[in-house]
Amino acid sequence: MPAAREPTKTITTSHPHHDHRKRLFDRFSTAVTRATGSSFAFVVAFAIVVIWATTGPIFDYSNTWQLVINTGTTIITFLMVFVIQQSQNKDTLALHLKLNELIASDSAANNRLVDIEDLSPEELAVLKKFYVKLAQLAETDDDVHASHSLDEADGRHQVKLAGAGRARTPRTPVPDAGGAGGAGIARDAKDATKAKAAARAKDAARAKDATRGKSGKAKP
Repeated sequence: MPAAREPTKTITTSHPHHDHRKRLFDRFSTAVTRATGSSFAFVVAFAIVVIWATTGPIFDYSNTWQLVINTGTTIITFLMVFVIQQSQNKDTLALHLKLNELIASDSAANNRLVDIEDLSPEELAVLKKFYVKLAQLAETDDDVHASHSLDEADGRHQVKLAGAGRARTPRTPVPDAGGAGGAGIARDAKDATKAKAAARAKDAARAKDATRGKSGKAKP
């Protein structure tokens, strides 16, 4: 009995000429968008309109004279729609990737927000309730500056300094945990953790005092 033949797998790859044309159009759209958004482009367009208007008496404001400006502006507007849309698609995708990187790098951020643009309006409304609740909780604070105190700023600065010190430390040779290098890094991280904990404790105490003040005002 002959052995069964395996189905042939077809692998589709993008054609190099297609990729070249795509990159060429991308560079063209980017250049055109930057050029048309400059002040020089506005001056040129304004000069064309002025020249067209001043030639009106020469052509006795004929239909051909009006047809020139109408046809020119229509063609330019029609082509610019596709050029600007291409540039906007690229900028929007780059912005989404940057925001996704911020969400992915923060352990406290919700990873469900990475593809939030693909959710339905009903799903977006459900997620919105979470942030509406956070806004309502923030409105209970008497002091608008309670969420970001000076102590918290100092704590964040110490955390960044500790992270920068670890990044500048050479990976080879690896310092011993009991050596001077390891002890210095551990000390910086420990100080940063203490500063951050102290800032959080002060913020919590301030919020607690504000809540007590509110409850005291509410009593007759």
